[in-house]
Amino acid sequence: MSKHTIVVCDHIHDAGLEILQNTEDVNYVYAADIDKVALLDVIKDADVAITRSSTDVDEKFLNAATNLKAIIRAGVGYDNVDMEGCSKRGIIAMNVPTANTIAAVELTMTHMLSCMRKFPYAHGQLKDQRIWKREDWYGRELYGKKLGVIGFGNIGHRVALRAKSFEMDVITYDPYIPSTKATDLGIKYTTNFEDILDCDIITIHTPKNKETIDMIGEEEIAKMKDGVVLINCARGGLYNEDALVNNLKSGKIAMAGIDVFKKEPATDHPLLDLPNVTVTAHLGANTKESQREISVQAANNAIESARGIAYPNALNLPIDESKIPSFVKPYIELTQKMAFLIAQSDKTEIRSINIAAEGEIAEYLESLETFATVGALAVSTEDINYVNANFIAEEKGIEITTSKFSNHSGYQNKVSIKFTTSKGVQTISGTVFNDDVQRIVELNGFALDIEPQGKMLIMRNEDVPGVIGEVGKTLANSNINIADFRLSRQKDGALAVILIDEKASSNVIKELENIQAAKSVAYAEI
Repeated sequence: MSKHTIVVCDHIHDAGLEILQNTEDVNYVYAADIDKVALLDVIKDADVAITRSSTDVDEKFLNAATNLKAIIRAGVGYDNVDMEGCSKRGIIAMNVPTANTIAAVELTMTHMLSCMRKFPYAHGQLKDQRIWKREDWYGRELYGKKLGVIGFGNIGHRVALRAKSFEMDVITYDPYIPSTKATDLGIKYTTNFEDILDCDIITIHTPKNKETIDMIGEEEIAKMKDGVVLINCARGGLYNEDALVNNLKSGKIAMAGIDVFKKEPATDHPLLDLPNVTVTAHLGANTKESQREISVQAANNAIESARGIAYPNALNLPIDESKIPSFVKPYIELTQKMAFLIAQSDKTEIRSINIAAEGEIAEYLESLETFATVGALAVSTEDINYVNANFIAEEKGIEITTSKFSNHSGYQNKVSIKFTTSKGVQTISGTVFNDDVQRIVELNGFALDIEPQGKMLIMRNEDVPGVIGEVGKTLANSNINIADFRLSRQKDGALAVILIDEKASSNVIKELENIQAAKSVAYAEI
């Protein structure tokens, strides 16, 4: 079995390292403790590299990494990654943007509560000055206050829900989401930014781009209530810092909670001199739990990209993920996984691929098409990526088409892929529940409910007694444990998807095919 070389260039939590160490088809190289010059020799054999802020993925690094297919930035920021250089070399660059979600949410609530109760200053007076003066610290309650949440993504919507538990009146502004995403949670939704400016407390949770830099400045602050509280635990520069300083000094802004600055480290920033600011040094991801989750996600993403299965949170794709709604991203990943699954189960010549979608996701068929093509060709084609996928498909004579349908299946959104191969026709459909729970719901006409992950056997058989027992016995004889068994039945037979803990060899597949009721058996791994 050929192995994929994954080099860990910087320190990450042990949980991620254990995943890499225990993955059979991974040659894991730990290079976090070596000199960065020596790293250039190590990186030349890497298929995938995992980095943090200590390693510059610059021209020297990329020139040395001649075999590199993907790079994982284990964290949110990627300022130290030469994105253009990666793209020119066909290297997919990814980050891990959601692993610190809960940490950032809870830090936001910390700043909000600290601003309202002036906690750091009350703490400092008693602990550092040994002064007991309760009358200095009359704060304000969150209860009944109106909170404006700018940006209703992974972090923003969780902040809103926690604020609701404090019995706050919560309203959100995010033109890139359907209003129902907020209203279904009991959160008010507005398309009028002035409604946000009328709130008692405002917290911002948007990406940093041309649209959001200095989103709150002098003009916006002038329209706010006197004594407003502003929170920013997202990105430095979303609030104009000069305007913040001026209005904190004047008292127009009563308090501000700031974790991020336009230029960091910010050890000499004028905000630090003000008595009505709570500040932290970009600690949004600084919890033990988030560091563990970042490491685990980085390791799993590295393995998936090494295998060519998926490239979660890729930054240099032909689509800009920051400009598409967040609900689209899991569908993109699911589409590639479904195509990859079918390609493994039918390893014959692909003649055509049709990607169909219904619901709001149908508006993003062009993106789904690219990912489906990569998934379909990853099994049979080396060095396939999002840039060259359509060209390779054309060279192979594979016809790629898309279809858009009205919502008729009962699912809010659904993606279906139809493969026509030299063997016949294969179909698969999937959907996403609760924003990010991916599920395969149909395979070759059989209704199922499968998470697209793990080692699986796909078996078509006659619907007669004893089949499950024979399958179990065959696998047990080969010391293969069954993790899950999903069965779907129709008049003309049954289809089973069997999740197993160990890879099934070709001999095991043959033994299963020799079961009298078996019609076909295939092995796939996602």
